Amino acid sequence: MNQTIAKWAVNGKRLWRRAVFILVGNVVQEKRKRLLVTGASGFLGWHACFFGRDSWRVFGVVHDHRIEMEGVCVVRADLTRPTQVKRLVQETAPDAVLHLAAASQPNLCQLEPEKTRRINVDASLTLAGLASEGSIPYVFTSSDLVFDGRKAPYREEDPVSPVSAYGEQKAQAEVGILDCHPDAIICRMPLLFGDPRSTSQNILQSMIGKLKEGGELRLFTDEYRTPLSVRDAVRGLFLALEKARGLLHLGGRERISRYDFGRLVVEILGQGDARLVPCLQKDVPMAAARPPDVSLDSSRAFALGFTPRVLRNELKHLLEGYSFPSQRKR
Repeated sequence: MNQTIAKWAVNGKRLWRRAVFILVGNVVQEKRKRLLVTGASGFLGWHACFFGRDSWRVFGVVHDHRIEMEGVCVVRADLTRPTQVKRLVQETAPDAVLHLAAASQPNLCQLEPEKTRRINVDASLTLAGLASEGSIPYVFTSSDLVFDGRKAPYREEDPVSPVSAYGEQKAQAEVGILDCHPDAIICRMPLLFGDPRSTSQNILQSMIGKLKEGGELRLFTDEYRTPLSVRDAVRGLFLALEKARGLLHLGGRERISRYDFGRLVVEILGQGDARLVPCLQKDVPMAAARPPDVSLDSSRAFALGFTPRVLRNELKHLLEGYSFPSQRKR
């Protein structure tokens, strides 16, 4: 009998401690500022939620692709419907917004301009207007593809001249957002890469997938970007939220062609026999035109404290310990 009572007492103390822990955790969550992140199921949005949850109470917005992430409240909404966007802002009452949702495939935007405009332009302006009405800080991710690639490296004040529907949509969104929300932050993003094991598609995952299949990897020698790892991109977005206003370039430190990027990946993986095939943009017909060099000058961000890692070192970090099976013999 005494042993039973003692056991109840011990269990009671454990339950009490657990209840206190949950209560304190909930209080801490309530005290945190609230961050609304759209595109939470996408490559950049997922990482923004993951890294932001330590400092913010994060509300991650998804549409068709649901996710689960500890410490993040996942909300489903169709951002192309203004009534849903208004209700989303009212119910989450954010202290800041990271609008990362987009139809980001240039070829898709070229083939379906009206459909993709609804998310890339219309939804972005709706959300910016609501943020402006509530004096809510608003970060929008644009793209280096707002430029035509003929006068790189590009600074924030250089005139835009997109050559594709996607670039045009981003350029239109930039103007509309700053018109209705002058304090908004427009972050022009470069080519992003990240963990090849990620569930969201990115250039590393695409490259390694091709190499594992033993196929050819055709990469442009005449297309230059300033690639950035997704974890550095997220750091840049939060820095911009804290310190920036207006246009800001968040490019990597190094200008590199897609082909040389691929060579670097293959070298780090130790896959000397990988079938990299150099090609020119004109050799690969696509719906959307591609600018030759949209390298970004990110001096303004660097002056704010943005410090992207060296490309080789970041790729080594991501690919360290990566298990690369032997290629099939053809």
